[in-house]
Amino acid sequence: MKIPSFYFGTRKKVMEKASIYKEKEEFKETHWVLNNANAGKPYEFSFEMKDFPNIRIKNIENLGETGLTFENNRISGTPMVNNLYHLDLEFFHTEDQNTIDRKRVQLLVNVDPKDLWKNIPSDTTADFYKEDEVSLKGKFLDKKIVVASKRGRSHAHEGKFREDDFAVKELPADWSIVSVSDGAGSAKAAREGSRMATISINDFFSSPEVLDKIEKNVHLIYSSEHSETERNECWQNVIRLLYEGVLSVHHTLEKTAIENNFSINDLHATLIFALVKKFSFGYVILTFGVGDCPINLINPDFSKVKLLNPMDVGEFSGGTRFITMKEIFNDHIASRFAITCVKDFSRLVLMTDGIYDPKFLTENKLENTESWTTFFKDLNGDNEDHTKVDFINDAEIDQQLLSWTDFWSRGNHDDRTLAIIY
Repeated sequence: MKIPSFYFGTRKKVMEKASIYKEKEEFKETHWVLNNANAGKPYEFSFEMKDFPNIRIKNIENLGETGLTFENNRISGTPMVNNLYHLDLEFFHTEDQNTIDRKRVQLLVNVDPKDLWKNIPSDTTADFYKEDEVSLKGKFLDKKIVVASKRGRSHAHEGKFREDDFAVKELPADWSIVSVSDGAGSAKAAREGSRMATISINDFFSSPEVLDKIEKNVHLIYSSEHSETERNECWQNVIRLLYEGVLSVHHTLEKTAIENNFSINDLHATLIFALVKKFSFGYVILTFGVGDCPINLINPDFSKVKLLNPMDVGEFSGGTRFITMKEIFNDHIASRFAITCVKDFSRLVLMTDGIYDPKFLTENKLENTESWTTFFKDLNGDNEDHTKVDFINDAEIDQQLLSWTDFWSRGNHDDRTLAIIY
């Protein structure tokens, strides 16, 4: 008996339908695990479709509420709200494009760790009130300076004050000074200690008489016409004048404590400063440091980095020293001062440990050029937030640096202050 031709056509169609059904079911049954996303962070996930050459994903329902988009088998964007989202993949078979099927997948968007921290404004009516964040940009000699100081998350979470502070000042006779201080979190008036430390050291060197004495000795130090003994004596004269400035800060803090009827320990604060002038023979940089805040000088081609101050660091918090401590004014205090002369430099950087701890981790990395290259790449936008500090087109550099200081670093939530002369 001859089998009719339509039989073969029908059988072929049945087999095609069965194949289409089988491929769609296999796609449905595949367990797709979407990578977890993080709120506020860029996200991307691509569906690998090589095992399903005849399946096309047309759309993903409910994706819009995540803040993500779908195109060319790829989910991308930045989700803003943490949640577990149920997404329906709408797909079809290339041989049956009019029939749309659905497959459910899940996307977990983790909470942004920053969102777990409260940001309670500090009390504007309290004694020694200061702003929670502040920034500055301007001239520094023939270069520029940018500074940002931001309250740490640990303080913001409890509505406490920013303990860090800084001060920048143009001085007579073409000198300039920048000072940075980190108030001790355990001291009840540390925020005032750091403010007064930076302002009072700048004020001391505002004296034309003091600067004139320093300048005369600096000229002699770098004069080849004088003996080594004479130059060494001039070096000691400069250190002595710097010492007088530091001692005056201590006395100012003592007086403040007495006037407010509390201990000088309540004003505990570190202090670093750089007093700088450009001479015909180069930039002379006079520095001092007490505490765990570094001052770093980077040469023009970024091939050498020098730490200009000793760091009071230790395994425990007791390793830190403060300008309020009488014991720092001993026979070893001369080692806290430095006189540096360079033809030029690319960066002069001062920072508190809120920057130093998460970005450099250990003291030995402060003179490691690779660490500093990484640090400035970070400032240039090579970071999770893609926050860039533009040192070329620097019209908004102060706000950019302030934004950058809001970086996330697990376990590092201290106040952050960073000053860069460039």
